[in-house]
Formats: sequence, structure tokens, C-alpha cells
Amino acid sequence: MPDPIRVAVLGAGGRGAETYGRWFTEHPERSRVVAVAEPLDHRRDTFADRAQVPPRNRYASWHDLMADSARLDLDAVVVALPDEDHVEPAVAAAERGLAVLLEKPVAPDRASLLDLQERLSGLKPRIAVAHVLRETPFWRSVQRVVSSGAIGDPVTIRIEENIGFWHFAHSYVRGNWRRADTSSPMVLAKTCHDLDIIRWLAGRAPAQVSSMGSLTHFHPDNAPEGAPTHCAKGCPAADTCPFHAPRYYADALADVDGWPVALLGPDVSPQGRTAALENGPYGRCVYRSDNDVVDHQQSLFSFPGGLTATLTTSAFTGANTRTFQITGTRGELSGRMESGELRLESFAPGPHDLSHLGEDMRVSANGPLGHPVHEWNATARSSGPADHRGHAGGDDALTERFVDAVASGDFEGHVATTLEASLDSHWMALAAEHSRLTHRTLTWEEFRT
Repeated sequence: MPDPIRVAVLGAGGRGAETYGRWFTEHPERSRVVAVAEPLDHRRDTFADRAQVPPRNRYASWHDLMADSARLDLDAVVVALPDEDHVEPAVAAAERGLAVLLEKPVAPDRASLLDLQERLSGLKPRIAVAHVLRETPFWRSVQRVVSSGAIGDPVTIRIEENIGFWHFAHSYVRGNWRRADTSSPMVLAKTCHDLDIIRWLAGRAPAQVSSMGSLTHFHPDNAPEGAPTHCAKGCPAADTCPFHAPRYYADALADVDGWPVALLGPDVSPQGRTAALENGPYGRCVYRSDNDVVDHQQSLFSFPGGLTATLTTSAFTGANTRTFQITGTRGELSGRMESGELRLESFAPGPHDLSHLGEDMRVSANGPLGHPVHEWNATARSSGPADHRGHAGGDDALTERFVDAVASGDFEGHVATTLEASLDSHWMALAAEHSRLTHRTLTWEEFRT
């Protein structure tokens, strides 16, 4: 066995520590966390203790860690810092020849994205962008069906990003992504995953982009009469408000001490949670926060050749999942990511042998005019149950692929979500936000130049 790769984790929050860091520590024969940079003491030390990082390799600033990179003898870094802090450490690592696992978005705005591209243009960087959905059995099955020609030429793609009312309140009203000026627009922060899938399935960049949406509900005009700044301070609407913080963090998640509860603070005991909800950001009334990102948005993309794609994003859903429908000239494919279920309706008689796509393939003649219908679960072939918190297994799969890429020396042979492959989805998000704000349809060339 080759020696484990030596990794530094920049940012010990939910993604850095609980997603990538957890995988590294659970696979010590393949990867070793040798340094961590995190400004919050309790996050830094909790993760570093778990990863057995020595005290002198624990840094409050990523700048100090990167200055020590030669002594640390690093092979790779994970950049899981806040959105506005992605460009500089990614460039610093690339300049030192290190492989980078870069949390999305790679940059929070147009100027930063252009700056990143320019500064990396001559370096041939080894960067894997965390577009983890491409690594899930679900979306890989979708891509195989589309590329096989089973539905003919794709004509429309419809993806719905159902954020879930509780998840939206946690991340986009109370949490780190509540403001565009301190993170990025919601269409970039949340849905660049979906835009990456659309770009992947389409096989080309769009020609036109249009988008509409707004912050409709989570603002002071909708606050219940007498609602305090924090839910736990005696809100009169506690029994009827869907977003009452103690009901979520203290009651529904009483047995959870990882994400999202871990973000409350270092003490997740019942008493610690109560204190955090009385004074901290995750206990705020959702109508009295300082959030400004949209709570729903719909974007339309047209591609050369006639294909069109829509992306609908909403805070107001019960499930936290993605659903889709792709229509083609010879069939229709639809599915639901949460359950892994896929359904292919063919418009022409068989034969249609798709048994390689799932172990529980069910075939019937229940389609239009008695034509074939294939139904299967795309996650059935995975080694274990779907990890819905971890993007249906995509988080672990991408982390493993990144480690393989670094260890093998063949980076692009293992990583599909390279920086080059991931940039268009970011431009699509930024174009959609510009269209929303200016109330007009943009051409791709107009926006990109």
C-alpha cells in the first residue's frame, strides 16, 4: 500500500470537519490530516483532536498554515472556508503545486471568478470542485440513460431543488448563507450543484439565460405580533410557527449532536442548546434576521440545438430533495433523488435492455400505447444505504476519488469535476442572478465577455 496522502483542512465547519475530515479520519490507511486551520478555537480543537493533529499544526489562520506548507510536507489541501475566502487559499495552494479539494462555489461573484481564472491560467492546477452530485449513483444513472440515447435527443430538462422549510431556515435565514454580500447569491451558493448537473446532461453551455425570484416570506412584515428577536424568548406564536427554533434544534434533533446541531456551538447538551438558542444566530426569529437572499427562484436556460432547461428552487417544501423530468424525442426519464427512484417511459416498442442500471429493474407495458416502462432504484447497487445528509453518497464518493487522484498521480483520470469542468455552472448561476436583478434575458456571449 502507498503511504497515506498528507492533507491540510482549511475550515473546520460542517463541510471541512464533518464531511471531508470525517472521511479522512475514517480511512487512515489512505489519508492523514496533518494540519488544520480554523479561526474558532472549539471547532479547530475538536476536529484536530479527532484527527490526532499535533498542537503545533493547528492554526487560527489559513495564511499561517500555507506559510508552513513545506514543513508540513503536504500533498493536498481542502478549502472549506466561507464562500468569500475560497479564491485566495486555492490560488496559494495551486502555486505551491498542491492538489486542492475546493468547496463550491469556487468564487462568490463575477469579479472573483474572473480573478481566479486569470491567476490560475498558467499553473495547470489540480483542483477538484465539490460538485458532489456527479458522484452519486442516482445522477450517474441519469447521465448514462441520457447519453445512451434511450430517450432520443433531449428536448427539455426540468430540475426542482426542494430545499425543505427547515433546511432553508437553518442555512439561508439564520445561517452562513443568509446574505449575498457575506457569502453569495442563493442561486450560486445552493443551486450550482443543480446547474452543474444541467450543464453535464446538456453537454454544452447555454445560449440564453432568464431568471425570476424574490425574498417573499422571511422579512419583518410577516413577523407575528409580539415576536421577539429570538424564538426562545417567549414568542406568542411558538405553537403555530413552522420555524420555531427550539422545536427543531432541541426537540426534533434531541438525539443529534453532529450537523446541523454542532453549528450551535461547542456545548450541544440540552442546557447548551437552550443557551445558544436564546442568544445565538440559530435561535433568531426568521422574520427578524438580517437575511437578504431569495426564498424562491426559477431560471430558464436555452441551449444551441433547441434544448431548454428549467431550475426551480424553493424554501417552501416539506422534503429536502431533488426531483427531475427529462423529455426526449424517444422517451421520458423522471426521478426523485431522496428515494433513488427512476422511471423511464419509452415511446417506441423494445427491445430495451437496461438491466445493468439497477438490480431491481421492473419492466412493464404500462406506458403510452402499451409501450415499455422501466422503473428502478439507482441507489440499490451502492455498498450501503443512501446517505441523504451527504448528498446521497456523493460526498464520500468525491472525497475518495480525490484521494485516489492525488495518490495515483493521474488527477484528471479520477476527477470529473475539475475546475475547467465546473466553471460553466458558476457562470450560469451568476448570469441567472444578473437576469433576476435586471429583469431581462441575457445571452451567454453577452454575459461572459
